Amino acid sequence: MMDILTYTFMQNAILVGVLVSIAAGIIGSLIVVNRMVFLAGGIAHTSYGGIGMAIYFGIPIFLGASLFAVGAALLLSFISFKQKNRMDTFIGLIWAVGMAIGVIFVDLTPGYNVDLMSYLFGSILAVSRDDIYFIATLLVVILFVVIIWHRDLLAVSYDSEYASLRGINVKVFYTLILLLCSLTVVISIKVVGLILVIALLTIPVYIAEKLSASLFQMMAISSVLSIVFTLGGLFISYYFNITSGASIIMVSATSMGLYLLGDKVLKMSHR
Repeated sequence: MMDILTYTFMQNAILVGVLVSIAAGIIGSLIVVNRMVFLAGGIAHTSYGGIGMAIYFGIPIFLGASLFAVGAALLLSFISFKQKNRMDTFIGLIWAVGMAIGVIFVDLTPGYNVDLMSYLFGSILAVSRDDIYFIATLLVVILFVVIIWHRDLLAVSYDSEYASLRGINVKVFYTLILLLCSLTVVISIKVVGLILVIALLTIPVYIAEKLSASLFQMMAISSVLSIVFTLGGLFISYYFNITSGASIIMVSATSMGLYLLGDKVLKMSHR
């Protein structure tokens, strides 16, 4: 088993899996407590528009997807304060338009030979050194923001009215959470793909939420669980030659099912 750790691509995959898992655990916790799951799903699928444009114009995929996702996050933030009652409609619209733009640009690309499936379902085994540097930089930014403004983020996440009364600029921090969410979604695409990314951001957080008493604990536990699920799925995908993204999500979903079953049995035994 240990022989696979001598391969450079496997070392890169493990490193990226750990980095993305920590980012997903932190930002996933903010997404769940702010009830942004559907919104994060919209950003994830909208980012395909950036992938299509990057392929067409020949720019780095991560850069194109990041710029598109950030633009979508800013637009959704603006809409959420202006048209809050119709938010689900606009999320669905931006979701569909982003995907359509991506498909059209991919179709228009001359001599198209990019593996589309790697963006839909992830390709962690094909990660490059540039990908690692980009993801590591983003993780540093996320940790910096969360550490410096953790009290403000906590107040905005649990009670925005109270935060506003304390003089905290709710719109700024709400937008900041959306921007971090959009960038985390982009780097998570490399691990599980844009179709499955929302599962990586929510399944570990769901379990962590039941086991924690604070937002900080939730972030820490969900990050650890994400690392375990990601590396577990990665090794299973390697040995059985199956898609890594799908394998990671199935490990996560199975673990969640076992947790729910164990929790139910435990409650029944105490009656």
